[in-house]
Amino acid sequence: MKPQHDLGKLILRLAVAGLLIFHGISKLQHMDASIGWIKGLLDEKGLPGFLAYCVFIAEVIAPVLILIGLYARLAALTIVINFLVVFYLVFKDSTLKLSEGGTPNAELEWFFLLGALAIFFLGSGKFSARGGKGTWD
Repeated sequence: MKPQHDLGKLILRLAVAGLLIFHGISKLQHMDASIGWIKGLLDEKGLPGFLAYCVFIAEVIAPVLILIGLYARLAALTIVINFLVVFYLVFKDSTLKLSEGGTPNAELEWFFLLGALAIFFLGSGKFSARGGKGTWD
């Protein structure tokens, strides 16, 4: 594989995981408010409230794994599932609608979903904990 392909994978991992982890840290800092809000959304859909805590797996643990390139594909899949749930809970009716500025309402969420999906298919590459040699790396 060409070295620039591995560099591109590293940049993608840094962009997606590096930005997403800030959302997870913010949720940790404001845990009561964020978990309460998510539980409310889950309750509205008839889903169990304990699922709200899964956001920490998808927005803290998974980004850390992607940043170091360990189980990056599995971590990316976790993020993809998380954002599919986000679209269902939050953006169900406005996923493709445009804001007044002409951007999609869920622009950042699309970035995280599609970026994680790309990581899932591409893997972590050579610049990772195990050099991208693991099945889930």
